[in-house]
Amino acid sequence: MEIIQQLVNGISLGSIYALIALGYTMVYGIVKLINFAHGDVFMVGAFIGFFAIAKFHLGFFPALILSMVICAILGVVIERIAYKPLRNATRIAALITAIGVSLLIEYGTIYLRGAQPEAYPSNVLPEKALKIFGVEINSQSLFILLVSVILMVILQFIVHKTKTGKAMRAVSEDMDAARLMGINVDNTISATFAIGSALAGAAGVIFGVYYTKIEPLMGIIPGLKAFVAAVLGGIGHIPGAMVGGLLLGVIEALVSALGYSLWRDAVAFVVLILILIFLPSGLFGKNIREKV
Repeated sequence: MEIIQQLVNGISLGSIYALIALGYTMVYGIVKLINFAHGDVFMVGAFIGFFAIAKFHLGFFPALILSMVICAILGVVIERIAYKPLRNATRIAALITAIGVSLLIEYGTIYLRGAQPEAYPSNVLPEKALKIFGVEINSQSLFILLVSVILMVILQFIVHKTKTGKAMRAVSEDMDAARLMGINVDNTISATFAIGSALAGAAGVIFGVYYTKIEPLMGIIPGLKAFVAAVLGGIGHIPGAMVGGLLLGVIEALVSALGYSLWRDAVAFVVLILILIFLPSGLFGKNIREKV
């Protein structure tokens, strides 16, 4: 029965990866940029949630919304200052800039508050064992999974049913044609960064509540794993990022359940190598139309 709990834990962890991976895949789908600063936006979201809950005594949902709003603003600022001037530059220039922004956020955070870790209060969400079909499952895991799924559904609604979402899909398909059709490409790209960063901020709060400990360099490994999840699903493909994140979380949980918990980080990168060798376009890559 423990394997069921491990699967639920894996799906909950995978949903956090999926929320971060959505930012990677949305930005890549529109501007063909791997935003390596995205994992650090996730870290900033975790700290905003911590201060909102521990210092200002807000509940989980107000802290989640506050983190999403501030991270959305941060995402737009990063795009306008760091990436917009490089819109027509080579991809390697944008990639190096993304790494530079990542280091700036990490060590800027350390400079402002120090490198010491913080711990989320243990009573943010009620933690109790729920019996479902005779199996005991942690209530926090189910709650986190539910919140993550709701956020993913809202994203799908935005992308497919709103004017902004239609503009994002048009710009992703052909930026020049979208501009000729009267779409404000710059605002659409900023909106993409805002939405992706808001989801990363939400993932940061969820991660902090679930794992308690947060620190300024915490965005590196989850950020890289979310990138693996995006590649696994087919980078540029939104449902693919969701599936890739959930699948990666389940794989990690199964590795831990088999007694190889020290290998769980390595497994993510083994998956990346295998995907790049045998399925370089990802699980849903056939649906991606990349402009050459």
